[in-house]
Amino acid sequence: MQVLMPEPQIFVERTLALIKPDVVDKEEEIEDRILRSGFVIVQKRKLQLSPEQCSNFYADQYGKMFFPNLTAYMSSGPLVAMVLARHRAVSYWKELLGPSNSLRARRTHPHSLRAIYGTDDLRNALHGSLSISSAEREIRFMFPEAILEPIPTGQRARDYLNLSVKPTLLAGLTALCKEKPADPMTWLADWLLEHNPNKPRVQYQVAEQEHQ
Repeated sequence: MQVLMPEPQIFVERTLALIKPDVVDKEEEIEDRILRSGFVIVQKRKLQLSPEQCSNFYADQYGKMFFPNLTAYMSSGPLVAMVLARHRAVSYWKELLGPSNSLRARRTHPHSLRAIYGTDDLRNALHGSLSISSAEREIRFMFPEAILEPIPTGQRARDYLNLSVKPTLLAGLTALCKEKPADPMTWLADWLLEHNPNKPRVQYQVAEQEHQ
């Protein structure tokens, strides 16, 4: 009977989070909640945007009645920008934030971040990207030096795993079966570190010759 292996998938996703000016003093407390919710903070910076920069960041909201108040609010003081990563980061971050209107969030999602830290519809404490594509745009805006490579999927993911991961992992699992250690996970981790094909090779012989 043929055993079908599941399709290889890569789950890590990134999203942008902003701690808005009126709650920057709660930065450490909010970050602790973020980390306890399973996110990794990949990048972080504190900055203050000009009204023009805020207008560019919220360009998709241009023309709406609240737009002038939004740009004035977001440029009123320093904010904290973070790149968050985890499985389904965009949707999980939106879920943790709660509804955009903090008053409604307190009624329907009392444990959400906007319910806890927000004031109203405008001063709702935190920002989150709405989609993967908007996350990429917003991360580039806040972190111009960030390198955002597209996440490989389908055949590209399979090719990457077959070429770069499976040969070494298979050799490690084979050695693990022969050794049968008491703590197989730690043993395999040590083996993979030792036999990592991408590990830098130190040229001891050359170094010795240089000292002679």
